[in-house]
Amino acid sequence: MLLGAFDLPAGTWFPWHEHPAHQLVWSARGVVAVKSGDAGWVLPPTRALWMPAGVRHRTGALGRAALRGIYADPALSPVSWPAPRMVVVRPLLRELLEYLTGDGVAPEARLRAEAVAFDLLEPLDVVPIVVPSPADPRARDVEAALLANPADPRGLAEFGRDVGAGERTLARIFVRECRMPFGTWRTQVRLRAALPFLAEGTPLETVAFRVGYSSASAFVAAFRRAVGVTPGAYFAG
Repeated sequence: MLLGAFDLPAGTWFPWHEHPAHQLVWSARGVVAVKSGDAGWVLPPTRALWMPAGVRHRTGALGRAALRGIYADPALSPVSWPAPRMVVVRPLLRELLEYLTGDGVAPEARLRAEAVAFDLLEPLDVVPIVVPSPADPRARDVEAALLANPADPRGLAEFGRDVGAGERTLARIFVRECRMPFGTWRTQVRLRAALPFLAEGTPLETVAFRVGYSSASAFVAAFRRAVGVTPGAYFAG
């Protein structure tokens, strides 16, 4: 393994890049986000993301964060998941990662610790939240409005009057360019906007209201349908 430690101020983002090695993205303190294509993940210290070699991505800090990059040679790694996967960071794995990113670990001890760390990589089966961007400038205006305020209650008919397109025209644009109906796309926008609040421990009722849901139960149901687990399971300690 190769290791990297970075103390990141809030709002810091690395540019888009890829690695010849597999990477485990983990924050020892604070919350980081990872984007790959149209998909996104938010990672408190109880979660990490396995990023396979050669996958283009970028990583950023939502607040002040202690980012840890753990890199594994694909030829030597016992783990070879072909796509990004979220993993659970339980206390033992956390201690091992802190140990491995410290100074002065003897080579033999490092090899033993690395072997245990690989054994402890426990995938969490979640569907990444995907928010494709449309190319049509009218749909881009709708996108900008909802990214700025995910709780905006307007439908396509109301948006259409503001951007100069009919409701059906906008609906076709979202299906064609985002590969999903507008309602599904809006849900993804809302869920992605909710992730940083959830990672910080904001109460569910508050999160639901901020992203456009009338109740915590409605938000939890939408999250589970889209992601495959509840918010509590996604960010469990």
